[in-house]
Amino acid sequence: MILLDLPYVSDFLKQTIIRNNFPVLEPSGPKHFDPDMDSFCLTEAGAIDQVRKDTNLRIYTNSENSINWIIRHLGFTGFPETIQKFKDKAAFRRLTQSMFPGFFFREIAFDDIQDLSVLDFPVPFVIKPSVGFFSLGVYTVNNHPEWEGVKKRIHADIHSIKTLYPTEVLDISVFLAEQYIEGVEFAFDAYFDETGKPVILNILKHLFASGDDVSDRVYMTSKSILHENLDRMSYFLEQIGKLVPLKNFPLHVEVRIDDFGNIVPIEVNPLRFGGWCTTADITWHAYGINSYEYFLVGRKPDWVQILREQDDSLYSLIVLNNSTGVPGKEILSFDRDRLLTHFKHPLEFRPADHTEFPLFGFLFVKTRVEDFDELEWILKSDLREFIR
Repeated sequence: MILLDLPYVSDFLKQTIIRNNFPVLEPSGPKHFDPDMDSFCLTEAGAIDQVRKDTNLRIYTNSENSINWIIRHLGFTGFPETIQKFKDKAAFRRLTQSMFPGFFFREIAFDDIQDLSVLDFPVPFVIKPSVGFFSLGVYTVNNHPEWEGVKKRIHADIHSIKTLYPTEVLDISVFLAEQYIEGVEFAFDAYFDETGKPVILNILKHLFASGDDVSDRVYMTSKSILHENLDRMSYFLEQIGKLVPLKNFPLHVEVRIDDFGNIVPIEVNPLRFGGWCTTADITWHAYGINSYEYFLVGRKPDWVQILREQDDSLYSLIVLNNSTGVPGKEILSFDRDRLLTHFKHPLEFRPADHTEFPLFGFLFVKTRVEDFDELEWILKSDLREFIR
């Protein structure tokens, strides 16, 4: 079963539903996305009844906006408790404390930030909403004197982001301060099968423009990235599975790997893959893997065969966050055609309403290794040249 919810459902996911006759519930209301999907849509009572009858039913949601519905209606499944262990970043740190006993973190009420002293915090450290999404409200504090400026930014920025998503997705009432995690950052989609064994569906390297960059601008996958990381990501998930027994459960994971090969989790997002139908859809472009199908029907990638046939091309998900410094409501248009001229092999552009969300859309591109400067350019661009 798939729970379809705001803010976005890709055509690729819709086509997957239609082709496979996957049952769908739309928590935000019937017929919200596509009249052609009427025959697949369940009533709320029908969806709950299906879950009660089939304890092994695989449930996927494209959006964390559905979490509230799951909490209200599927308490008998144990999903709400499992979601809370992952979605609340402070709860997740407590859960994994045995794996990382020396890791520093502290919960802070938003109302206490203004008077908070951080002199005993290790630096650098990161502060972010304990329940968050999309790097919204994430700040790096490199040294103690920086704290005065950061807390002013938090109070100035929070008013523009607090209404973007439901509180189950983004809750600014409690923040989490934690030590800065050194190393190379990766994001990957996976699921635990019916026996509790993890199945990796993709791995993407998160590129940054600088050490202070906390944006989601570029995620890149390739044959070499998969080769180097499949085994250790699988082992990491096995350790998570020992802390929280999971079966028929999808997730989107973000980690950093240090110079010694140690994996430290940033967050684990339950019951979904990358938000806004991103990482699952780039996986189709890169490897021909339909992550939605693979999870819902229990298929597992034959990575040995897939990578044997793969060339060295890079496949990237580019998040066109509004880094222009101009409020979205003051921007009349974004010139995507001009943007695309900067890439030799654009695959797909998906626009977003920049007046409602702080981004212009998503771009999927294929890049030859020798053209890597394309990705370096977009990493550093503030995108001002494309707005009117």
